[in-house]
Amino acid sequence: MDTEVLRSFVRAAEFGQLRHAADELGVTQQAVSKRIAALERTLEVRLFTRTARGVELTLDGQAFLPHARSIVAGVERAIAAVRPGSRALRVDVLGLRSAQALVLHDYWRSHPETDLDVVTLRVNDPRVAAAAVEAGDVDASFRTVTDPDALPPGVHMIHAFDSPLELLVGPGHPLASARELTPTQLRGHRIWVPGIAPLSEWSDFYDQLATDFDLRIDATGPHFGDEVLLDALAESAQVATLVGARDRYVWPPDHDLRRIPVVSPTLVYPLSLLLPGANPHPGLRGVIAHLKGLPGLPGPIWRPTWATTPRRDGSEIGSARGSRPRQR
Repeated sequence: MDTEVLRSFVRAAEFGQLRHAADELGVTQQAVSKRIAALERTLEVRLFTRTARGVELTLDGQAFLPHARSIVAGVERAIAAVRPGSRALRVDVLGLRSAQALVLHDYWRSHPETDLDVVTLRVNDPRVAAAAVEAGDVDASFRTVTDPDALPPGVHMIHAFDSPLELLVGPGHPLASARELTPTQLRGHRIWVPGIAPLSEWSDFYDQLATDFDLRIDATGPHFGDEVLLDALAESAQVATLVGARDRYVWPPDHDLRRIPVVSPTLVYPLSLLLPGANPHPGLRGVIAHLKGLPGLPGPIWRPTWATTPRRDGSEIGSARGSRPRQR
């Protein structure tokens, strides 16, 4: 049954005049009259009787009205639930303890009126996240499609922020006492990053990191969770891992793990934001303004060649696609 027909019936019943119902709906009085007549033919009952003052519901019309009103209200709620600006801003992050989630939490704390829904798509291939943005399943995703030519035509990619890396080690590791480390000092040490997924952006990241600095990145074994990884670091004098400076990790006090900044150059994991090219959620403007206001990183910085370029020019949301990777 056509919901516009039901809406015309409900408005006519509420106003008692077809002309007022037509004005409310933005159509002609004749259109409302035809819709109601078609509805009466479908139901095989009379819904209105005409009076000198307009129209009145028949007994059948009175019985039908609450059901029709319920259907119309349900349709309007359904539309509002998915219309940008009428529902919560849905943003995909890699994990709720990740730097992206913490940055979003900082934004929400300064803008508590924002209706924000932080979700985790649990997909490794960023192209799948881009497809979710294009389909409207999420309004934005903190992912990087390392080959911008693989972006769907309706999705844009902008720089979000850079997350500096730290070496995380247990108290028995040879580097545990260092206050900071250079990439050269990491050579020869086993840097364990379990569960690096093929086609993921972090697979591309660690491949290029290992090549550029001659590092030993060990991806053997599945990732059984942060707790298992932290336990292994606390018990080992040979194993280390890399974590983002903004990522949140919690371990028992007796683990005595050490987070050591990597400098000269600072190794950074570049975070991008995937956005729809048309009709972005209005709430994205505030989030992007917050990202642009994050402080920059001092000193020389290493970023992979496919990283999106930081933009401080105030460009509109969705006005540019991601940077093309430089050829090596």
